[in-house]
Amino acid sequence: MKRFTLYLLGTILAIFGLLTLFLSSSVIFDLFEIKAKEGNYVPLVVWANFIVSFLYLSAAYGFFKQKKWTTKLLGLAVLVLVLGGIGLFFYINSGGIYEAKTPKAMVFRISITLVFLFFSYFKLTKIQKAVIN
Repeated sequence: MKRFTLYLLGTILAIFGLLTLFLSSSVIFDLFEIKAKEGNYVPLVVWANFIVSFLYLSAAYGFFKQKKWTTKLLGLAVLVLVLGGIGLFFYINSGGIYEAKTPKAMVFRISITLVFLFFSYFKLTKIQKAVIN
């Protein structure tokens, strides 16, 4: 059952990571005219999502291979997203133009990443520590 849960988490995270990579790179590199469809996007947030997409994909691999470093990658992803959220907060307060969905999307992404971090800690890190001791 543990192995199934880890594969399921890895699969969901890989899909989420690929979707994040596609959307963020499409905006950054202006692929498929997505940049125009996004409206008033915040470059800092897009770059934070782009960086995090690679962390998601690496962490998905970590779930598949049951590696405890998966927790560290997801912790780093949370840090990058929180820093991006702080940057977004300052950007908004300085009068920057943004889409209303952007802060909500950042809160959602941070929350989802925290859920994966939680599962990673309790399914990989904590259990492996118990096995070692």
